[in-house]
Amino acid sequence: MTGPSVRRLDERLIDKIAAGEVVERPASAVKELVENALDAGARAIDVTAEAGGTALIRVADDGHGIRTGELELAVQRHCTSKLLDAAGLSAILTMGFRGEALPSIGAVARLSVVSRHADGDAASITVEGGRVGPVEPAARAIGTTVEVRDLFFATPARLKFLKSDRSESSAVSDTVKRLALSAPHVAFTLTLNGRRQEFPAGSPRQRARDVLGAEFADEAIDLDIERHGVRLIGHLGLPTSGRASSQYTYAFVNNRVVRDKLIAQAMRAGYQDVMARDRHPVAVMWITLDPALVDVNVHPAKADVRFQDANAVRGLIVTAIRRALAEAPATASRTVSSAALAALSARPTSSLVEDDDEPVGAPAGTPQGFSEPGTAYRSGPRSHARPSPMMYPPRGRAFHSAPPPPRTSAPAPGEWVPGHDDAAGEPAGDHPLGAAVAQVHGNYILAQTSDGLVVVDQHAAHERIVYEALKASAATREPAAQGLLIPEVVELPVEDVDRLAEHAGTFARLGLTLEPFGAGAVVVRETPAALGNFDIARLVRTLADEIADWGSAGALEARLDHAAATMACYGSVRSGRQLKVDEMNALLRQIETTPSAGQCNHGRPTFVSLTLAEIEKLFERR
Repeated sequence: MTGPSVRRLDERLIDKIAAGEVVERPASAVKELVENALDAGARAIDVTAEAGGTALIRVADDGHGIRTGELELAVQRHCTSKLLDAAGLSAILTMGFRGEALPSIGAVARLSVVSRHADGDAASITVEGGRVGPVEPAARAIGTTVEVRDLFFATPARLKFLKSDRSESSAVSDTVKRLALSAPHVAFTLTLNGRRQEFPAGSPRQRARDVLGAEFADEAIDLDIERHGVRLIGHLGLPTSGRASSQYTYAFVNNRVVRDKLIAQAMRAGYQDVMARDRHPVAVMWITLDPALVDVNVHPAKADVRFQDANAVRGLIVTAIRRALAEAPATASRTVSSAALAALSARPTSSLVEDDDEPVGAPAGTPQGFSEPGTAYRSGPRSHARPSPMMYPPRGRAFHSAPPPPRTSAPAPGEWVPGHDDAAGEPAGDHPLGAAVAQVHGNYILAQTSDGLVVVDQHAAHERIVYEALKASAATREPAAQGLLIPEVVELPVEDVDRLAEHAGTFARLGLTLEPFGAGAVVVRETPAALGNFDIARLVRTLADEIADWGSAGALEARLDHAAATMACYGSVRSGRQLKVDEMNALLRQIETTPSAGQCNHGRPTFVSLTLAEIEKLFERR
């Protein structure tokens, strides 16, 4: 019995197969066409899409255009002006270089290209389902317009796997925004289903404002660092502005839009102990390095890259983000304040005074604002019904309690101890978080600033203070290690044993002592004392997997950070603890000088600030 003969596939079938790698969905076609426009030196790019991009995609630019004599060649596979020879693959400077975009799109859609180069007149060419038409005269200014209609009409099966028009439109919008962020110096216009958005040319921060909103741009922490030939420039969103999706984390390598696993993991690691684990940062980062040190020729979509020294790049990203967040002043995202205002505005405002407009317990003539320490306010409707005991303390008891028991030893440097700071009576304008005026429900500190009000979660804030103190202390000495009475043997593949042995010195500095034990196992003799009892074998296997994936192991350090966070949580002032005003002010001053104090170790905000204008808006004074 004889099998089928080997034969060459039909050229149009080859094009359709290749198109499946380059054009996965309408957004992929938009990306390829816009990158071609950027390579052509365009200063203005206009993108139009209808029906999610399946009915129409049009990309027009003012770049240098295509010569009439080269137009037919431009729609043939592997024809490009961007790569001169094989040596060029080692240092690619353009967005495109494979010569696949136009022929791949033309193989599955109805494609028309109208272009004019400065050397001659305009001309056009069409490609329909892989069939190339003749070059014909046309009218156009210098530049190129590519129009794609009926995408995937030649491969109907692909249409079945597309999502709804709304989803595909959203993908097109996200793609254009990412490309606009990658090239802030280029003006972009996006017309999507008749709705027009403009992104004028400007600075990276201005482009970030246009794409991510004024709130992000106003709050973002600037990042600019260079080390070992790698430069990072970016804008980091506050940890409390994290989102449930990674859609708002943008990374670019030599101005190329990438969705690289190593970069994404490094950015998450940079936010690790200031953001909840199920949240993703809102951030924009441009990575610039010698093109010879990064390989972009990994996949036809060109979204994946490989760094020659991946460990150095990852380490730089993690360190730079952590340092930038730590050095930034304690701030909570305005999204938190906006949520608080929305919650307050959603229900009727409760009156803070009785029918005679006097605060409960306030002597005649007391200004109608915050009470003096020790004066309780009644909160509730204008009625004489008995209020809930949760609303304010029992008669004769103020918002704060008596001083805590005396301490026999002096506080450690940088340690906040209730009763050890005489900060009462501080002017509100002297400090960013103002001066404390009251404590509510035994957990929230109200402080008046020069232009508004701050509400502080005392437990969350002190938890961050203690956590940062523990980390600083650990940085000055090696973590304590505890020897195992019976060393634990963990069986592993030979290659994992070799990887762990290579990093044994790093592990030892963190309190984990291990060494090879035969051909396929390691023996663990010591573990970090801070971790107590835990699954040693699981940690060792996780470390081996991380080294295999990333070339480094952060799981052990992450566990130690988690242990420090747990100790900080249990060592912090508890919710319900009554504080005096000077104690509250002491805590406020510590927050102002503690790194990353705008959020606790779990990523929750430690304080919310409301401006006077926002408060007046609640009471319809504005």
